[in-house]
Amino acid sequence: MIRVGFLYTRVRVEEKLLLQEFAKRDNVEVVQLCDENAFFEIDRLPTDVDVLFERSVSYSRGLYISRIFAANGVPVVNPPETAERCGDKYVTSQILVQNGIPTPRVLMAFSEEAALAAVEAMGYPCVLKPVVGSWGRLLAKVDNRTTAEAFIEHKATLGVNHQVFYIQEFVNKPGRDIRAFVVGDEPIGAIYRSSENWITNTARGGVASNCPVTPELAELCRRTARALGGGLLAIDVFESDNGLTVNEVNHTMEFRNSIATTGVNIPALMVDYVIRSSKGNS
Repeated sequence: MIRVGFLYTRVRVEEKLLLQEFAKRDNVEVVQLCDENAFFEIDRLPTDVDVLFERSVSYSRGLYISRIFAANGVPVVNPPETAERCGDKYVTSQILVQNGIPTPRVLMAFSEEAALAAVEAMGYPCVLKPVVGSWGRLLAKVDNRTTAEAFIEHKATLGVNHQVFYIQEFVNKPGRDIRAFVVGDEPIGAIYRSSENWITNTARGGVASNCPVTPELAELCRRTARALGGGLLAIDVFESDNGLTVNEVNHTMEFRNSIATTGVNIPALMVDYVIRSSKGNS
């Protein structure tokens, strides 16, 4: 019997689908752990499991709980090292650059004055992002110096986490981007996310349609997954004038709008990977 720790914040559509897939597997027991209700000793786990499947909505909660389980010898999907590499946009960008993977140019600044100078150096338009965050929240497209001053002042008042300024090159997309799903280091499917808005996240109204996994896209995804540690990843890719370029990588991917779109049983493949990652199968 393989015992799977299922770490979650709330049971969304994705978590329901994953739990349904686990229920179809023989010799698998799922132990549900809500990150809002539990506390953890750092040298003793609350339950004996063969693998922890991290599905926390909160990056920080998921990261620290993953570290505790990993420190006590339990494999985690995704490992805390992968979460750290994907959860901080600066870290992701730095790893992509170091591995020669195409990605938009990024400037970092740590004061309002330096951030404004960085925006001017990058050129308009450009994009301001929080280094930690998802769902397209708190992104700002900066079109001129006046809006740059306003956005930077606003971010500076939000607190210490927003006083690290991540300034990214604006990529003129063809009204869409690509989200590719990777299991291990192998792409299993991809969608286009189309929108009239420059932010194309489906959480922000983007419309999903199937995207063929071309050899170019597949190889880019493999290189990206290997650089970030592999596992269960969603890779966001832009079609730029110079070819495909990796924007961000998500380590707790959402997929509700992509199963029917791609024709791929994404939760089934994820569950299979988690079971293969357990101590019982190592």
